[in-house]
Amino acid sequence: MAPISRSSSSAPRRAALLAAASACALLLITGQAQARTRHTDITGSQGRTASRDVSRLKGDVSSTTTGPNGKTRSRLVDRSATGTTASRTGPNGQTLSRTTARTDTGSETTVTGPQGQSSSVTVTRQP
Repeated sequence: MAPISRSSSSAPRRAALLAAASACALLLITGQAQARTRHTDITGSQGRTASRDVSRLKGDVSSTTTGPNGKTRSRLVDRSATGTTASRTGPNGQTLSRTTARTDTGSETTVTGPQGQSSSVTVTRQP
């Protein structure tokens, strides 16, 4: 029985592996995270339809809901290490907002109503 001769070159395999690793590294360095989006249509027993669109990117959320009467309400939340800003706009166009600023020693949150009235709370952390 003659010996089996294998003459495989690992150079093409190495080149393909290097190209794949380079592409992955490039995506990690330059790539932005893709927002997760979702659209939902809901039809009730009377045939009326409402829809909702939601988009999430890291901690940020944006959503819009359109009711069967065509009126729209929306919600937007923007989160970061130093704070959060959130707002809601109702079907009548009035907006409510909440802003939180965080520090190493505590946080301050302000809620502002649709007519501009506001209220704040401050939290101080003990070391």
